[in-house]
Amino acid sequence: MAVDTAPSGKAPAGRLAGRWVPWLVIGLWLVLAAGMVPLSGKLSSVTTDSAVDTLPAGAESTKVAALDDRLPGGEDSTFVFVYHRAEGMTAADRAAVERHYDALAKRYPPKTTETGDADDEGSPTSLSTDRKAMTFTLDVSTAYGPPEELVGPLRDATKDRPSGLELEVTGPGAIDGDMDAVFDGIDEQVLLTTIAVVTLLLILTYRSPVLWIIPLVAVGAAALTSMGTVYLLVKGFGIVVNDQNSALLTILVFGVGTDYALLLIARYREALHHHESVPVAMVHALRGAAPAIVASAATVVSGLLCLLVADLNSTSGLGPIGAAGILCALVAMLTLFPAVLVVLGRRIFWPAIPRFSTAVEEKPGLWGRLGAAIDRRRWVATLGSFGVLGVLALGLAGNTGALREQDQFLSTPESVTGFTVLREHFPELGGQPLTVFTRPAQQEKVLDVVEDTRGVAVAVPEETVGGWASISVFPKDAPDTAAEYDTIKRVRTAVHTVSGAEAIVGGPSAENLDTEVTTGRDEKLVIPLVLVVVLIILGLLLRAVLAPLVLMATVVVSFAAAFGGSVFLFDTILGFKGVDYSVPLLAFLFLVALGVDYNIFLASRAREETMRLGTRGGMLKALSATGGVITSAGLVLAATFGVLVTLPLVMLVEVGFLVAFGVLLDALLVRSVLVPALTLLIGRRMWWPSRLFRPAAELPDGRQPLAGKAESALQR
Repeated sequence: MAVDTAPSGKAPAGRLAGRWVPWLVIGLWLVLAAGMVPLSGKLSSVTTDSAVDTLPAGAESTKVAALDDRLPGGEDSTFVFVYHRAEGMTAADRAAVERHYDALAKRYPPKTTETGDADDEGSPTSLSTDRKAMTFTLDVSTAYGPPEELVGPLRDATKDRPSGLELEVTGPGAIDGDMDAVFDGIDEQVLLTTIAVVTLLLILTYRSPVLWIIPLVAVGAAALTSMGTVYLLVKGFGIVVNDQNSALLTILVFGVGTDYALLLIARYREALHHHESVPVAMVHALRGAAPAIVASAATVVSGLLCLLVADLNSTSGLGPIGAAGILCALVAMLTLFPAVLVVLGRRIFWPAIPRFSTAVEEKPGLWGRLGAAIDRRRWVATLGSFGVLGVLALGLAGNTGALREQDQFLSTPESVTGFTVLREHFPELGGQPLTVFTRPAQQEKVLDVVEDTRGVAVAVPEETVGGWASISVFPKDAPDTAAEYDTIKRVRTAVHTVSGAEAIVGGPSAENLDTEVTTGRDEKLVIPLVLVVVLIILGLLLRAVLAPLVLMATVVVSFAAAFGGSVFLFDTILGFKGVDYSVPLLAFLFLVALGVDYNIFLASRAREETMRLGTRGGMLKALSATGGVITSAGLVLAATFGVLVTLPLVMLVEVGFLVAFGVLLDALLVRSVLVPALTLLIGRRMWWPSRLFRPAAELPDGRQPLAGKAESALQR
């Protein structure tokens, strides 16, 4: 009978293996769940997608949005109605347009100026110079509802029009409404789809009618706890949670939590063969798996917290949100999950129940044969892996330009087609208007310099409200183009020269410009910080310098390959018109932090085995022992991020595919082939300057690695 002691002479499991411990842990989790379940349901009530909460904290457009929200009528949603007939507008068409405006103006009264008069200067409707289109603008107070609740009724209210007269409702309000409609119910959709995907993969992995339920229950508890924790963070610290970050929280918790479950179960199954007592076997499994799992969680959490230095509110908000999710997953999978497994005993593995035996036969298996093949062809495996990654990285030569707002939808909504029609018939109004705020005394001077600015089509002075005067500025160029962005920069430079005006320039296109610029600045700050933090954690885990550098290099190369391959797909196959500005930073963070996970699982096991078998034997043993579980973990994590591909927004599709593809590259090529090949080539120098770097005779505790025929027999 095996003795229930820890490996390497450690003390017996003792009190940790007591029968009462699992029940105590389960009881504490039931108490925690009772408090967290109500809080998790409140997360949606603090989720926001307002411009101020997602824009760069210090940007000029953010100041305009904040001022606009504070001023009376500043929260109005602007809708643009574009009527058109290819043969030209008829008298009946014009009458219908006027009738629609009058009816809508009565239902949604226009805002008033400080004098109390309605802002009704000029004709409310405009006829295009080609006489084929008419348009009017309607500002609707948010007191009537958010944009997503207004755009539908507005479109329905204008259906009674002459046959052949076409209409598109567009403008910032309509775009916001169509965008919000995409996110409507996204949390529930992501949660249900993720659960379905994880359930299927767990059933296929374990081929057990019962075992798959346990990881799912534990991860579900972690997800509910994380939602409640994030709600408390929002209420206590004002962290920004938008729909995108909320969806990513669900993906992270389920993907990472399931990975931890797979790794722990693999160690637990091994321990059950060597220990008759189930609780003792679990203690030994935790001792073997917990260091790698904790290091993995620390890597992801540290990487996410690096986002706090970002200026973009939505990006910096993802840091603590994601970190809270990872920590909840870590705690659940190292406490609740093993406690439930111990209570249920060996029978949970039915029909393949692991039996206790003093002589456990180790079969070479697929991963053992792969390790032997890599060992025989080390240079071929190394150069071949770099060759594949290099070819994929060539895709970075494709279209990596920023994705315009109107190109964010997989299927073009009415609000986007409306902008195209508006620009065709009203070139001077075809761009999204800029908003210039200035002090009333300098409004005329600011208006003059704006009108004289190259790239400006029309500048219209607006009312004075709350001590500020506004000017609507229409650029000549299409929205979110380089030419329009140059015009915005020139307008800002011009208005800033007017002394005492305190002029600031904002609006949708200015917000997109500021977001793109800020994201580029955040990338230069966050990416190096993430690399340094992850490198430090790897160094502490492996107690070496060279190994962390090699592992980080492979992950960075893998990211470049995943990004290049994804850009090729987006550009040439899916026809996307660019990459969303937030995708590179998010993808880098997830792929570096999560991609390092698999290297951590492999390298930590290799270090453990190297103590007995030497560097060569240790790496081959580690690959054989962890190959199946790490591959399964990679497939699960890739599948959970792949859920984002099912959503109708280009940005989420790009993030989902890029991360899923990158995770598969890391799990199937980098961790399975490249890292073992590099380790075998470098040899014991991989562990420099730790004790494992010493010659065999100098290994600690007098242990010597297997060598020669014994080691060859091991790999066979």
